[in-house]
Amino acid sequence: MSTDLSTADRTTVPGNRFWRWLPAQVDRRVIVAAWISFVTEVLIIGTGGAVRLTGSGLGCEWPLCAPDSLVPIAGMGLHSYIEFGNRLMTGVVGLAALAVLILTLRMRRERRELFVLAVVVVAGVLAQAVVGGITVLTGLNAWIVGFHFFATLVLVAASAAYLVRAYATPGPRTLAVPRWYAILAHVTSLFLVLTLAVGIVTTGSGPHSGDADVVRHGPSAEILAHVHSIPGYTLFGLVVVLVAAASVQRLQTLRWGVLLLVVLVVQIPVGIYQARTGLPALAVGVHMVLAGLAVAAMTALVLALKKPAD
Repeated sequence: MSTDLSTADRTTVPGNRFWRWLPAQVDRRVIVAAWISFVTEVLIIGTGGAVRLTGSGLGCEWPLCAPDSLVPIAGMGLHSYIEFGNRLMTGVVGLAALAVLILTLRMRRERRELFVLAVVVVAGVLAQAVVGGITVLTGLNAWIVGFHFFATLVLVAASAAYLVRAYATPGPRTLAVPRWYAILAHVTSLFLVLTLAVGIVTTGSGPHSGDADVVRHGPSAEILAHVHSIPGYTLFGLVVVLVAAASVQRLQTLRWGVLLLVVLVVQIPVGIYQARTGLPALAVGVHMVLAGLAVAAMTALVLALKKPAD
């Protein structure tokens, strides 16, 4: 008796059925999963910020929350539940990223850029879980906490890039804007990175260390806030130029430039307010989430510099 499966039999093999169920091109399932992944990447900025801003960074041990317990136990207090909630959110982010990767598998050759971005996000989420553990084990070292946040922003950019490219026509691409405009856009993105980097150092020197017993002894947060404003205002000016030029020349980057400008118009007053009022926790949290949205908008703008080749 032959052990070979006929064509009809092979169609009933669960693995084959699942493979055929996977999309061969971008469809609604891919778009929905990509949006969920992006939104969760932004939301975890908020939950991670809540951990730090409520002083809950050491609310749980690592890798378990308490000795012999994955979850908080009676008597550990509110901080442990806040920290554990952020760990649960990491799981949600990971599942969303994994769903996007699975849905991209079948089109990994035709849409290689989507597959690579999906792999980057999944690998990044796994790496972030390890970095989060190191953050706890090092007693909330300011540099590791800052890197943890910066890495999250990179994942926001990757998930935003996946979304933008999922909506775009596949294939070779060519420059869709004047070369000087493309150069200016990349310079603007560098100023965004610089602004974020200085902002992370500024926050690391402030009062929100993540735990009441962890005291920062770095440079003055007040002085760093003024230093932070220099690339920040430069960034704002460059974005105004990009939006004005895109409007005059009717470039396809206009909507993303406007979105980035709107985020900055909100971000700057929030930054001024928090600097002048002693860095209230809620304002700092809003500032962090807006940073993630700025990264997403800048990513979309840079990707819009090119269009499908004729």
